Amino acid sequence: MPWVTSAVAIDNGTVLVLIALIAVPFATLAFSRAGEAYRSIGKGALSIDQDLTLPRYLRSPELTVDPAVQAAEVRQMLEAKASRLRRRGEDPIDVEAEAERLLRPAAPAAPQERQLATLRTEVRQLVVSRNERRMRQGLQPLDVEAETERQLADLIGSR
Repeated sequence: MPWVTSAVAIDNGTVLVLIALIAVPFATLAFSRAGEAYRSIGKGALSIDQDLTLPRYLRSPELTVDPAVQAAEVRQMLEAKASRLRRRGEDPIDVEAEAERLLRPAAPAAPQERQLATLRTEVRQLVVSRNERRMRQGLQPLDVEAETERQLADLIGSR
């Protein structure tokens, strides 16, 4: 029986090499066929990446306001404000003129003006955040409006 043990006696390194040589072709075959599955990871019916339209029953209803009801509510609020001003001894507001001003449809702003307003809001938020950091560090806060204008001038150019 000594010949059986000598024929079977293989060291650990040889076993590892044989397993690797047998496993590599199978792994290569498996990876070559998994390309489509790999490309579809993160895609599908429940993924966030897709722009799906919601069914009608899940969308919020479009609310329409009757202009007559809206006008009546605006006048009611303005009359209450005028009454409070009179009780305090201040000059009351002209309810009809103010209602006319509030109910007048707003003229649509030009796209450039809307973009500038959005940019101004974002820059102002950044300046406010920077001021909060400066105050936590014990530094003097910046003038928010002046710093916002300065940064807008840097971004857009001199106006």
